Amino acid sequence: MSNFDLDAFISSHKADEAQKIIHSALKEFDNIAISFSGAEDVVLIDMAVKAKKDVQVFSLDTGRLHPETYRYIEQVRKHYNINIDIMSPDAEKLEAFTKEKGLFSFYEDGHKECCGVRKVAPLRKKLATLDAWITGQRKDQSHGTRNQLDFAELDGAFGTEESPLYKFNPLANWSSEDVWNYIKVFEVPFNELHQKGFTSIGCEPCTRPVLPNQHEREGRWWWEESEHKECGLHVGNLIPTKQA
Repeated sequence: MSNFDLDAFISSHKADEAQKIIHSALKEFDNIAISFSGAEDVVLIDMAVKAKKDVQVFSLDTGRLHPETYRYIEQVRKHYNINIDIMSPDAEKLEAFTKEKGLFSFYEDGHKECCGVRKVAPLRKKLATLDAWITGQRKDQSHGTRNQLDFAELDGAFGTEESPLYKFNPLANWSSEDVWNYIKVFEVPFNELHQKGFTSIGCEPCTRPVLPNQHEREGRWWWEESEHKECGLHVGNLIPTKQA
């Protein structure tokens, strides 16, 4: 949608007006989707369906998710009576990668290459079909990569000048407590792994419960340095993004 005015959108919304941001984004764009995987994202879905029943939702199936996560995706689909577009890795590229590197190369080589095949490539393919997407990112999830997060931005990582892609992060200024208060008040479904000590949930081999007082992202890729715990889905957090 080439006539979208990002600056006007930002100036007419407050960062803490998550539901207004979502509803306005859905009005601005017909071809917009919510990226769904965890607790924050289902809060977005809960807010979105109150404004638009046929909201577009997609989820990345890496092939390495916890069984509980697969059950959770189905639970959300049924609870909201929505379609969830399941995006899978390219079979040939995944086969070639695992043939060369095995199933657990990330413990030695880092997680970026595996995430590139299983997450980033399918995401890029999906985003190429959209004008805008909505994510559940929060600033306090990672002070190293998300502390400058805007609630609306031009996606300089996956969009192009010819095909601009807009990205909305309505929960950017929310805390984990805000998310869980919403879940409790509105009886939003959540992944049962959260009751087993998991806070930030990704693939099964790369996610573990956190200890008391640990940051919520400590359970992700715990064998690596903690400064840049991003899988590449939000690579724009690590590079400068172009502003409209």
